[in-house]
Amino acid sequence: MTTRASEAADNRPAPDVAVAGAVAARRLVREVLTTPSALRRVDIVAPGGHGKTVLLEALADAFEGVGTPVHRGLPAPGAPVDPESAVLVDDAHLLTPDELQQLTALATGPDGYLVVAHRPWPRPTGTAALGAALAARRPPVVLDPLDRPGVAARAALQLGERAEPMPAAALDAVHQQTAGLPMLVDRLLAAVLDKAGPDRSRLQTVDPNQLPAGLLAQLGYLVQSQPAGVRELLLACALGAPLDPEVLVPLLGLPDADGAGALDELTEAARAAGLLTAAGRAVPLVSAAVLARTPPAARSETRRALAELELNRGGSVLSAARSLLGTGTTGARVAAVFTAAGEEAMRSGGSAGEFFAAAAAAGTPSLELAARRAEAAVLDGDLDLALAQADQVLSASTQVPSADVVQAGTVAAAVLARRGLLARSADLYRWLGSEQMGSGAVLAVPALIGTGALDEARELLRGPVSAVGRPPTLLAGAEELMAQGVYDSVAGSPTAALSQLTRATALLESSHRAALLPDTPAALAALVAVHCGELDVAQSVLERAERVRLGGRSAAIRHRLLLGWIALFRGATNTARSALASASPPGRHLEPRDEFLAAALEVALARRAGDLASLMPAWGRAREAIVRHPVDLFVLQQLGELSIAATRLRESSWVRPHLDEAAELLASLGDPALWAAPLHWSALQAAILSESRESAQRHADALEAAAGASRYAAAMASAAPHWVRLLDAEVDPDAVEAAARGLHAVGLAWEGGKLAGQAAIRTRDRKAMSSLLGCARALQSSGPVLRAPAVEVGDAAADTSPDAESGAAAPAVEPATVTEEPGDGPLSDREREVAALVLEGMTYKQIGEQLFISAKTVEHHVARMRQRLGSGSRGELFAHLRQIVGTPTPDA
Repeated sequence: MTTRASEAADNRPAPDVAVAGAVAARRLVREVLTTPSALRRVDIVAPGGHGKTVLLEALADAFEGVGTPVHRGLPAPGAPVDPESAVLVDDAHLLTPDELQQLTALATGPDGYLVVAHRPWPRPTGTAALGAALAARRPPVVLDPLDRPGVAARAALQLGERAEPMPAAALDAVHQQTAGLPMLVDRLLAAVLDKAGPDRSRLQTVDPNQLPAGLLAQLGYLVQSQPAGVRELLLACALGAPLDPEVLVPLLGLPDADGAGALDELTEAARAAGLLTAAGRAVPLVSAAVLARTPPAARSETRRALAELELNRGGSVLSAARSLLGTGTTGARVAAVFTAAGEEAMRSGGSAGEFFAAAAAAGTPSLELAARRAEAAVLDGDLDLALAQADQVLSASTQVPSADVVQAGTVAAAVLARRGLLARSADLYRWLGSEQMGSGAVLAVPALIGTGALDEARELLRGPVSAVGRPPTLLAGAEELMAQGVYDSVAGSPTAALSQLTRATALLESSHRAALLPDTPAALAALVAVHCGELDVAQSVLERAERVRLGGRSAAIRHRLLLGWIALFRGATNTARSALASASPPGRHLEPRDEFLAAALEVALARRAGDLASLMPAWGRAREAIVRHPVDLFVLQQLGELSIAATRLRESSWVRPHLDEAAELLASLGDPALWAAPLHWSALQAAILSESRESAQRHADALEAAAGASRYAAAMASAAPHWVRLLDAEVDPDAVEAAARGLHAVGLAWEGGKLAGQAAIRTRDRKAMSSLLGCARALQSSGPVLRAPAVEVGDAAADTSPDAESGAAAPAVEPATVTEEPGDGPLSDREREVAALVLEGMTYKQIGEQLFISAKTVEHHVARMRQRLGSGSRGELFAHLRQIVGTPTPDA
């Protein structure tokens, strides 16, 4: 290179070389322009379509630009070679051994520049010597596939400098479909851009199911040019075959003697052609082209052969069986593949129903599959199909293996429990236990206790709980813990019960068989925790069960509704409504057990909001739920909530038979305080509503007797006498406030605020009234605890009509002037409270019940705010209030 040429090269920018390994490529070109001595010998290695030829042309231009003669291709034998020239040889892997020897001689010589490009395979004789000679001067330059930024750069080149960049989703799809192989990236980008035309909005993404047909045809011809063995390997990979000689050697018909070696040769050939990734995995775009070109019969035959090979070797058949779905392939071996795939899917927690249905269509007798189809249907949440399949097995129990009978009986019992038929579920578990068929005895315990059969449950627990020879699996351990936990909740320690149920939940987190239980241990643990006043424990257990999808799809609804129930107790009504809407959207049919809980939650939300307009339709839903669901131990708290609403709506007759059954159930269980106390509390509230002092006193006495069971029962027992005294307008302010705060401490926030508020409007002591109103507002506030407001005796005294909730008239009190607390900005603290509730869409009456003031006082507050803010209309007032107090947000 001349000195003048070298000086000119120093100021010349390196051209942009858009190939795989673009950084290394640009560095090579830059070195030609600046320090060409470093490029005396260069070895470029990459599969087909990675840009070797493009890079050689760029290097040739660079050499010529600095005055170096360029010779493209291997010089003829004996032909003179300019010692200062650059020899550029492409596709060196196609050279003969003699030509490789000649090229090696050039590489070991002292003169000129030599750049050699080739694929990593084949490696004819002489390749190793050439590679060693070139590597002695410089390590090989390997062109890798394009990464995500590399794909974006190629797209930018095709779009042009002034065009909008390609959307990220489309780039991601191109990279995923091509695995970054440059030739495929370029072809797919060109096809997509051509299809979109001038409408760039059509480039938002690349649908893998609608790849350009012309491109697939082009790639199909490229694949067709490969040797037959490579084509068959690509088809096997496209159909999901693993890179395992044990599968591919027989599938491709390779000789047993050196099948692994022959497979390696085919894999190397496919990788070198740029049709497999460097790891030997299928490229989605190539697979689509292969499948599009292969006749359907050939595809089906390869799928079938692959599936049978996997079945024979005991490997995973899911992928192979999934590829056979919908192909119409039949036969005993195919049916066996589908059956094995269904069992594998159930073990992994996947959807198995379609595989068992395909096995039946392929020729397996329906009775032979019925038990497994029943279990798969439970896991998929299709309880109708599960019950139908299980019943088919139970109806023919003498004609099927005992294992199938156990499986079907367990499924049927679990489904019946979810449908509220706990007594029928217990019958099935009894039968399974009596026939010595597995775990029926253990699983019967929760169902027996739930229906009042305590003595029978006790005998089962004292007897041989586990079937003889039953392995100590996670499921077996969880079943025993669940049985003991439910038993302890009625005849032992509630704390022990909660511990055992929580541990049962933990055992099943890694299992996919919790759907076969009458209820999930997480749901039972949450119920016990709520009855103990341990709302944090209940919420934590349920949230973890949701994360691990404990119990399958159908259990997810129950867990979500129970989280809403907990939110209701916390006073987070927006969160509770959200949970209800998520679990029970319009049009969704819930199972009776879930529907009972959803209806109770909807009624409870309407009642706590004082919204009679919402309570009426909610009660209509609840009436139907009551009819569909018999009484059992695990719905008593929801039944109590419905009994209060029924009393308020003067429809107690709808719940009276159920309440009588509940009393009998509790009596048969020895009136366990954990489960009985909440029902007595609800009955007390209903008695207050109906002004039945005798009934209220009876339930207050029952609560006092149960006070030692838990702090939850103790809090209710402490508050009960004050509710009774309120009927006589007797108020002990300090004791009422302590009782109200005790209710709040165990999760009964709304009840605590209600007690303090009702006591406030019945006391004649203005100081006590102010203190109790402040306590009520603090306990019912969903945000930070509010400080006690200034005395607003007029608010309480003005409301001498029967209370919307209690039905009892508040005694007349001497009216006083409403006073306002100073607040930041144009509104007082009280006006800010009113404004926030107005923006939530509440009526004056609802706001009054929420803040323990009259609707008339709310109206006065709104009028003063409108006058003070200068709002000319209701819309302007709302706009002003949003600027001051912000937009309402859901409960935290």
